[in-house]
Amino acid sequence: MPLVRKITAGLIAGGIGAAVGNPADVAMVRMQADGRLPAAARRNYTSVVDAIGSMARKEGVGSLWRGSSLTVNRAMIVTASQLASYDQIKESILEKGVMGDGLGTHVTASFAAGFVASVASNPVDVIKTRVMNMSVEAGKAAPYSGALDCAIKTVRAEGPMALYKGFIPTISRQGPFTVVLFVTLEQVRKLLKDF
Repeated sequence: MPLVRKITAGLIAGGIGAAVGNPADVAMVRMQADGRLPAAARRNYTSVVDAIGSMARKEGVGSLWRGSSLTVNRAMIVTASQLASYDQIKESILEKGVMGDGLGTHVTASFAAGFVASVASNPVDVIKTRVMNMSVEAGKAAPYSGALDCAIKTVRAEGPMALYKGFIPTISRQGPFTVVLFVTLEQVRKLLKDF
């Protein structure tokens, strides 16, 4: 399959999955940030279900998709970069005869794919988290008017490397996840091929 089709497939799959899961993502981001807020500003959600219900009641159903364009874009970037780079790297390893089609190739290609996905997605993660965490009070201007405004303000205030805050935790999560994902996929393919 040509690289462009691999990227397109990843973009579509990631976008659909993220659009459906955005309410849970907003709840997770808010619940993680709650402990860093002053006691009076905490939301004190008891669960994801409580967070989603509370947001819908207090802020309207639309609040469940706050930052959804960022979530969808992030998922599209991660999925496309992960799938396409895994396949391309694996194909290159096999074509050049560096390794055979086995565990070593799968681990190498999947770890590289995890790195590519982390580099591609970290700036979107930083912006998405800031937009989802911003407090929007009635009658007052929001800190950011959107993703681009957030990115510009972040880079101006903190420099371009601010978009890579949290990169070590990201690659520490994404690398092993991607290795397990693709190694498992390859093993399942082998099992199902025999049936």
